[in-house]
Amino acid sequence: MRTGIVHIGAEELTYEIRNIIGVADKLRELGVPVYLENIGDPVSKGEKIPAWMKEIVARLVMENDCYGYCPTQGLLETREFLVALNNGNGNGHCRITLEDIIFFNGLGDAITKVYGFLRRTARVITPSPTYTTHSSSEAAHAGLPPVCYPLDPHNHWFPDIDELRRRVKYNPAVAGILLINPDNPTGAVYPESLLREIVNIAREFDLFIIADEIYQNLVFNGRKTQPLAALVGDVPAISMKGISKELPWPGSRCGWIEVYNARRDSQFESYIQSILNAKMVEVCSTTLPQKALPRILQHPEYPAHLENRRLRYEKFSQIAYDRLKDIPGVLVNRTNGAFYMSVAFEEGCLNKQQTLSISNRSVREMVKELTAAADINPDKRFVYYLLASTGICVVPLTSFSTNLQGFRLTLLEPDEKRFRGMIDTLGQGIEDYISSCHP
Repeated sequence: MRTGIVHIGAEELTYEIRNIIGVADKLRELGVPVYLENIGDPVSKGEKIPAWMKEIVARLVMENDCYGYCPTQGLLETREFLVALNNGNGNGHCRITLEDIIFFNGLGDAITKVYGFLRRTARVITPSPTYTTHSSSEAAHAGLPPVCYPLDPHNHWFPDIDELRRRVKYNPAVAGILLINPDNPTGAVYPESLLREIVNIAREFDLFIIADEIYQNLVFNGRKTQPLAALVGDVPAISMKGISKELPWPGSRCGWIEVYNARRDSQFESYIQSILNAKMVEVCSTTLPQKALPRILQHPEYPAHLENRRLRYEKFSQIAYDRLKDIPGVLVNRTNGAFYMSVAFEEGCLNKQQTLSISNRSVREMVKELTAAADINPDKRFVYYLLASTGICVVPLTSFSTNLQGFRLTLLEPDEKRFRGMIDTLGQGIEDYISSCHP
């Protein structure tokens, strides 16, 4: 074209979580039975939505105002509910008002706007590994690779606080810190002491915080944490929340941000106003799930529903951990929150000669073609061989903005027998692949 039309950050927009489905679909056509472990959708994995929750939605569908626009920031009644929920948690919580809540069409919508309306030279330092939508959106806004701080697989996938402070101190472009708690992709849950240290770094260097807390109520294995609102003090911050994982209702595309200390800094206040203005241009977010949210969370059966889900994830996290933890060459941490597990390979464990047995010739040739590139990451090569040989579709860890080799799987399979079978097959696949050829 006579003038360039491609955005400066277009190449940073990658999402291997869904890209790999294209490979899985081709393998299905060749006769491979595929077991999807790539995406965090409880409903597609077979989780049943309780009848009482469906009845709430069914009744709302009969109300005319569910079919119209709602206010740009979200329904008044729903924001009032969320304000009361936050402010009722005690004096230590950062108090919010109705103006501090903005609804979006899922957190994907919120994430792209939160990063997209930053000044291009202002960077948000993200965890490594981190959820792809965050790292890709942040990198795309700047037109540069993401700025990261490491999570340590040798220490429960916790951040290296000293390294975070060093990277903030010596990179004046960093304006904000992202934390995801409970974490995606690792399943880590940050203790209060660690969160306080992150808040202190933000205060020390005059930064704001973005906290993705969509899995906040999916914590188990006896772990304890705190929402950012309980610890943030006077630091400007954004908490991201939603219903897609907790209820679960991912198809609702309903998420929101809660803004803390919006008026303590004039630049932060203007930045938040720009996000609201962008939403105003879009008009509003979907009305129906906003109306359903307070009714579902206040339903007498909701606490037991949520606890049953936590107990299942807790049990399945232990099953996966017990099967994989003793495999030589891998680093495994028990998942303590959300419903993901990240497995890392020790340095030098993977090489380009390793394979898995693939009986179907067409499948074998396809995998050879997929893995032929000289620059393919070793963990992506493993993932392709695993998928072709066993049908198990996981996501390469390097696609989560990290140099660590490994993969992410979910704990979402509701059938315990099927889950145990998948984990056994996965464990055997790892063992066979590692032992197939040594450098």
